[in-house]
Amino acid sequence: MTCGLVVLSLVLVVTGVRGFSLDHDGASQSHWEITEEAVLRATAEACRAEAREEGRIFTLPATLTPQSLLEACEAKQSAGDFAKNKFQIKSSNALVNIDYALVPSRHFDNEEFEQGKKIITDGLLTVKVNIKNENYGAARRGLGEILHTIQDFYSHSNWVEMGNDHPFTNLIQGGDSLEYSTAKHRPTCRNCSDDCTGNILEDILSERLLTSGYFSPRSSNIKPTGKCSHGGNKDTTTHTDATGGINKDSVNSSHGHLHERAARVATEASIELLDDVHAAVGHKNFLRMMGVGSGKAIIFVIDTTQSMVSDIVLIRLVTIMTIQQLEGTENEPSVYILVPFNDPGFGPVTKTTNGNVFISAVTNLTANGGGDLPEKSLSDYNVAPIGSELFVFTDAPPKDTHLKNTILALIERTQCVVNFVISNNALKEPIYTDLAKASGGQVVTLKKSDVFSALTLLLDSSNSVTLLQAARKSSDNFMFSVAETETDLRLFITGTTDFTLVSPSGVVQESSTGPLTTSKQTVGDLLLVRLTNETGQWNIRLRSTNSYTLKITVRSPVDFFFSVMQQSELRSTGLAPETNKPSAGQNATLVVVLFGSDSATLKEAYVVYSSGAGELKGNITGHEDNEYLVHFDNLPSEEISVWVKLQDGSSLTKTTLENFQRQALTSIQPSSFSIASSIPSASLEPGSTFFTNLTISTEGTEGNFTIQVSNNQNLPSTIFPAIVNVMRGRSAIAAPEIFIPNTTASGTEIIVVVEVGDAKDFNYKRLTLTAITPVTDIHAPVFSLLSPDPNCTDTCTSTYQLSILVTNNTVLNRIFVREGNGILTFTSTKNVLSYNDSCCSPTVEIVAVDDAGNDEQ
Repeated sequence: MTCGLVVLSLVLVVTGVRGFSLDHDGASQSHWEITEEAVLRATAEACRAEAREEGRIFTLPATLTPQSLLEACEAKQSAGDFAKNKFQIKSSNALVNIDYALVPSRHFDNEEFEQGKKIITDGLLTVKVNIKNENYGAARRGLGEILHTIQDFYSHSNWVEMGNDHPFTNLIQGGDSLEYSTAKHRPTCRNCSDDCTGNILEDILSERLLTSGYFSPRSSNIKPTGKCSHGGNKDTTTHTDATGGINKDSVNSSHGHLHERAARVATEASIELLDDVHAAVGHKNFLRMMGVGSGKAIIFVIDTTQSMVSDIVLIRLVTIMTIQQLEGTENEPSVYILVPFNDPGFGPVTKTTNGNVFISAVTNLTANGGGDLPEKSLSDYNVAPIGSELFVFTDAPPKDTHLKNTILALIERTQCVVNFVISNNALKEPIYTDLAKASGGQVVTLKKSDVFSALTLLLDSSNSVTLLQAARKSSDNFMFSVAETETDLRLFITGTTDFTLVSPSGVVQESSTGPLTTSKQTVGDLLLVRLTNETGQWNIRLRSTNSYTLKITVRSPVDFFFSVMQQSELRSTGLAPETNKPSAGQNATLVVVLFGSDSATLKEAYVVYSSGAGELKGNITGHEDNEYLVHFDNLPSEEISVWVKLQDGSSLTKTTLENFQRQALTSIQPSSFSIASSIPSASLEPGSTFFTNLTISTEGTEGNFTIQVSNNQNLPSTIFPAIVNVMRGRSAIAAPEIFIPNTTASGTEIIVVVEVGDAKDFNYKRLTLTAITPVTDIHAPVFSLLSPDPNCTDTCTSTYQLSILVTNNTVLNRIFVREGNGILTFTSTKNVLSYNDSCCSPTVEIVAVDDAGNDEQ
């Protein structure tokens, strides 16, 4: 509510090169671009609101980019998390064109307005519940999906044709129906072919009746006579009465002349939706969900069997010390997660943003039970958010070895890093080594007294970037380059201490002592060597006849991540992120995302064979701001990682560009078969059953594949059939089911992993669901102005006062000022708020939020 005063809207402009678009031609605004702009602008508003609340100055950048935004938010250290989380929202948006391609309500097609609105309002509820429960990944996925639907409303309906240049706020408000949709058999369009500018019937527009185009990529005619079509070469309804189309998806669409206007209103509607979430959950929770203002998530997975008594004491000490050092700093973790495991069970899981709560949970751990080997050391890694770092503490081999592929799928999907601290010198466990190598983590095997030193070393290294990493079984040479602005050059080596270093200036050093070494530290079988910071190309030769690993890191804000992309076939010709493994023996397109500098550019990209057998150079086919498309021919079937060369001049006073190299931490292994699925809904009521159909196909290996399904809540699950036979070029169907008991708490995140494979190969599908209890309160609080409208003089010496009655069906969660500089007081016994301010600040926006997440402003 604005109480009769003028509301000043924050207007931000995003600029940048439009070299390509992931789901459209470069001349048009795509879902990808609209979502990028909306996220930047909404996040800027959250940072501004938080700064205002804390009494800090927030200066809006003249040009809003991810880097300039984070600098304004005083959160430059969050560049990686913000880039990955923003990418997840955009990815979920793009995937609606694949996962829900033929669901009309997801796109406001076929005049399914009520159904489309329900998707948005139900989705908003789920997003808010997930944020409240700190399920930020699920919240981002849900946000991306409903942003796609609300954006499609402005492109697929006649809202813009009716002369509207503002969002239809009704779409995000619960309760109210859409009153102006047309009857199912009332004609809405006339025939058109090349020029469809005026094909919507005049009576539809003059009566301000909502309509949208029908869409079907199949030959069957689903459109009633006289209705509008979506239009375009993917839509078969465009050839039946009424011919033509009305979509505004691009400048080349049937109503492409209105594309820019529709995109502009869709952007404002997306910001309105994000602002609604922000108002409901508060500044800090919204920014945490976006990954702004804190470091990566830290996860401790701790063996609590009897033999770990001394380990737990040392872990407790280093936990207290580390959290006290990180609290309030730029590297303070975004969330702390504790997963204790014993035999036969594991948990309960502690997830918190409060360091003291985490310290308390670790302090309360006790060691007991066990008595036999192995232990359940792999049983609950599904809690890992994107980009998080896991530390697993145990002295035993894993009992739950069947979960290896599930964890590999998790690593590929979330790009989390898994480290193992094994307090048993005699234990050499291949599964731990394989998982650490796939994630870019470390395996440290040591005696129990070294646990404190190992954890301290690993935590201190967790905010570095990787120049190179490798695992070999024989001697090999490695070259790496160091830039002038990179600091704290480190080598991490396991399996050998026999190596030769050659610096850029030609200085040679044998092993770990000499003129190139500033210090060294040995913890168990891990050797850390700190080197002098010399710019240029280095060379290191490691000598061994046994397995060893090498990892080279530096401190630098500039880094990257990547995603394998898939083609959207049914609704558009664009790209969306692949949700399982890429196909072996097939061509692949990757998107490489740079962060940490607005001026960094990608010069070269390679797929590197993890075995050391070779590499593939990619072809950079286009870029848009900090996102690059890279094409690779014929991916191998073995494990691979991505290595890039970058240039950047932003941090130098001189004009020459600086060269960087980076290697992705996460490795992936292409598969010979693929899995596709459609998800009826990502939220389910307790007491219901989730089910979907999986389509399994292969272009390589033929035969019988075993299917298994698991979930992080140990809910009852089945899959039928459990074994499928798939021939090359053919497909088979399997149907997993998960029962959600009535006792499941609302907001519970259910992560379902379906694995398909044989002895040599596997693929996966990872689905995230949320248990949601239906909310009966769908009405926002109501403001009633008790005082007269303020009457300010022309001078700043006068003040005004507002008195407002707030009524609501349920408990009010919070009331705050989003725009204004005055003083707000609230008398809860009378439900009356008072606001006092100077007439120099005639703009005020007050927001009231109830327990159900409904808000009035």
